[in-house]
Amino acid sequence: MTQPRASQPTVRFVDEYCQSYQDLFAEVRNYEAFKRLHVGMISDVKRKSLPAIAKVVGLPNSQSLQQFLCHTPWSVEALRERRLELILQALGSRQLTLVIDETGDRKKGRASDYVKRQYIGNLGKVENGIVAVTAYGLLENITSPLTFEVYKPKARLKSEESYRTKPELDVEMIRD
Repeated sequence: MTQPRASQPTVRFVDEYCQSYQDLFAEVRNYEAFKRLHVGMISDVKRKSLPAIAKVVGLPNSQSLQQFLCHTPWSVEALRERRLELILQALGSRQLTLVIDETGDRKKGRASDYVKRQYIGNLGKVENGIVAVTAYGLLENITSPLTFEVYKPKARLKSEESYRTKPELDVEMIRD
């Protein structure tokens, strides 16, 4: 049996961070896509779209990143669980302050799911956009995202979904 090839290096601190997640990916190319997305997200490109990330990490196009996100067998839940384990491990016995935030982004059109005219807090007004409820952990002026949920306006729900208000989403995050 042949040994799988080692993953291509990216930025050292990204490689060191992503190493804790490597076993969650069955194939090295999927792990490399995971690392490339991290490099793209911390890069200074204005729009964090897959084509822009592909360009900044030196890929000819965004197809491999799109394939990774949409068709590769990996578990978002396992990834979130590992991230939370690592955060708790780093905390030790120190107390974490939980911060719940509702953040929105302006969007044109209605092509994206859950886009509707609604209050966008960072804009301070009602606009067409999408809103996410996010839970952060705060420790010594360092924030760590813990979890998030996209707010789904009643008018934009899919048939199998049930409506939850933003305060209901907040409570769920606190309980979890």
